[in-house]
Amino acid sequence: MSNIGIKDIAARANVSTATVSYVLNGTRNVSPKTRERVLAVIEELNYKPNDIAKSLKRRRTDTIGVIAEDVTVFNTPEIIDGINDYGDRHDLHILLTNLRLDKRIGRDFTNLDKYRRYAASAVSELLSKQVDGIIYIGVHTRDLTGLIDTEGKPIVYTYGYTQVDMAIQYNDEQASYEAMSYLIEKGHRKIAIISGLMDSIPSRLRLNGYYKAVTEYELPFDPQYIKMGDWERESGYGLTKELLQLPEPPSAILAMNDVMAVGVLQAAKESGVQIPADLSVIGFDNREFSDYLSPRITTMDIPLHEMGYKAMEALHCLMQGKPYKPAEMPVCRLIERDSVGLLRN
Repeated sequence: MSNIGIKDIAARANVSTATVSYVLNGTRNVSPKTRERVLAVIEELNYKPNDIAKSLKRRRTDTIGVIAEDVTVFNTPEIIDGINDYGDRHDLHILLTNLRLDKRIGRDFTNLDKYRRYAASAVSELLSKQVDGIIYIGVHTRDLTGLIDTEGKPIVYTYGYTQVDMAIQYNDEQASYEAMSYLIEKGHRKIAIISGLMDSIPSRLRLNGYYKAVTEYELPFDPQYIKMGDWERESGYGLTKELLQLPEPPSAILAMNDVMAVGVLQAAKESGVQIPADLSVIGFDNREFSDYLSPRITTMDIPLHEMGYKAMEALHCLMQGKPYKPAEMPVCRLIERDSVGLLRN
């Protein structure tokens, strides 16, 4: 028998629907005899209460909407795993929506209207499913202010910034400062940097970390050591060729992502430059392939799992009307491999 309702149980047990409701929710005392009769009927009819109907009465579903701009991009799976980790520990359910932006619009994030409609449609779908809050995961770190309207439901962004709502982000500036400090400890003083696109927030923050290290450690400052890349392998390759042709080439290169670091390795190999004997290289992101290259790339690992976990923790607090006071930003970790050597004077 399908679609059993409270009315069917009440009729079979010869009690009011209110009594059945009290037994199901444990909200009022019902005599043990009546309670047993109702429970026997529930078992007999194999009744399973409708979770949504129950939660609507409580005005809470314990379900979180997660909007990923693209689940195929390297940062997203680990963030989702962190979200799920927190959800499992606190009995929260996840509804995941994938905007597929990397496939739909590539890297063209300048035109907000182009992808706002994808985001708006995902939000309205999740709100129709009665989610208690939303986590939004960016494809790459940028300002997402004003992208979506959650109609009063709490939202937390991660792998992105916002000037209005809560955003959980890692410390980019600290990460590049630590990468520089590591190179300096290995005796390097002529250190070049290949940045990502300059309209990118991580690029600017990582350059800040680079400048901070150059200043604090009193390194020789050479503007020719600062190259503007675009996150792609070809730019790492071409810019490394330029750096190696300088009258005083650098002894180390900090590439702002592992993809550009691959280009550094290729350019060095073609130029007969040994890594790490003649040139040291640090990447960023700890992409899986960075451990399979020869030499294996020393890189900065982004705390993606922790970002997902903290985003969920923040949202859970907001859902309960509590203020969320984040501790320090999640920090990156240096993964020491084979592409950095001691500088031989």
